[in-house]
Amino acid sequence: MGRTYFGTDGIRGRANAGKLNADTAMRVGQAAGTHFLRGEHKHRVVIGKDTRLSGYMMENALVAGFTSVGMDVIMTGPLPTPAVALLTREMRADIGVMISASHNAYADNGIKLFGPDGFKLSDEDEERIEARMAQSQKLAEGDAIGRARRIEDARGRYIHAVKQSLPPDCRLDGLKIVVDCAHGAAYNVTPTAIWELGAEVVAMGVAPDGLNINDGVGSTSLAAVQARVVEESADLGIALDGDADRLIVIDEKGRPVDGDQIMALIGSRWAKDGRLTGGGVVATVMSNLGLERFLKGEGLDLVRTKVGDRYVLEAMKSGGYNVGGEQSGHMILLDHATTGDGTVAALQVLAALVRTGRPASEMLHLFDPVPQLLKNVRYDGGDPLETDGVQDAIASAKGELGANGRLVIRKSGTEPLIRVMAEGDDEAEVERVVDHVCDAVRAAV
Repeated sequence: MGRTYFGTDGIRGRANAGKLNADTAMRVGQAAGTHFLRGEHKHRVVIGKDTRLSGYMMENALVAGFTSVGMDVIMTGPLPTPAVALLTREMRADIGVMISASHNAYADNGIKLFGPDGFKLSDEDEERIEARMAQSQKLAEGDAIGRARRIEDARGRYIHAVKQSLPPDCRLDGLKIVVDCAHGAAYNVTPTAIWELGAEVVAMGVAPDGLNINDGVGSTSLAAVQARVVEESADLGIALDGDADRLIVIDEKGRPVDGDQIMALIGSRWAKDGRLTGGGVVATVMSNLGLERFLKGEGLDLVRTKVGDRYVLEAMKSGGYNVGGEQSGHMILLDHATTGDGTVAALQVLAALVRTGRPASEMLHLFDPVPQLLKNVRYDGGDPLETDGVQDAIASAKGELGANGRLVIRKSGTEPLIRVMAEGDDEAEVERVVDHVCDAVRAAV
């Protein structure tokens, strides 16, 4: 069936406009609550959020929806997405909800759903919930209406949990770390966790006002944290996104390190320590060919999935892998979390920094990326990828790249964009084929 609301990462859009408003949130609560009313126990849902102004509206609407069908609600306040997943499982909740639009600007918002196991819902569960949203749900009678309460120790629980991802003897004494929380969900947890492990922390992006999330800070706006790392003579910079499930690292020279290099580091070190399972790493079609070549040289496989951390996770679970992620910075370490966790991944990088004694610029440069170029073409409807002109351009581009390159073309799951990516050893050739395909898409549009 078609999906009107759910995309590759839950529901996302402009808050209080279009499909994402209080009415939608309440219907999500009623539909998801009804979907998970299983068994005779008292049902409960954990709801967390990032720091967007619209989070108040969305939270209250979701509470109304869940309680109206008989579910108790536990509200955590601002908290990273992986923390909501963790608490959902630890508190024996039936469902978890994160209110966030991740790296998007404050005007957007979104709803991510987790099952009782702390994992994101399957496509099938989301489709069933979406189908229920078009129907009226059976409302609880007066004495069965759910209750709502806010817990005050959620931050401490998460800080404790992420610190447990490191061995007890691993300390960060002597390190100076810049931590950029994007004025988002991790602003009051990640700097504290790293400080408690012994590091000197320079915190930035920790003054949310409801409107400044991801505004000139965080993993998608790196200039400020790069400059701060150099200015402070820090050993490392950590840049999270709005809901802290994504990580980009900055080395001591102020250079960004993306998810591919981080996966290379964690995967290869875990393999040497005998901790890596599955014999490789799971990433998406967007990960650089250089990562694949590096892992092959280490005797490890790279399993590719379509874009979206949920698909990475599905492949990890089915294949028995414990390290996976995306070039954009989503890092999934199944030994420690059920979803992408920027803080847990950052701690693994910091542990490697301590144990190797090498500067970040050396430790985090494990391969030379193959020239790669990604361009986006906006479209208003229809399917330009199916036109003859675009198909001819794609075939021509693949032929030109040959066996030593890759071409990936896909529709964005969150915006009306066609994404065209190519990579190969010849940078000029990569640029030429990307421009050729983009021109064909624009002509079709």
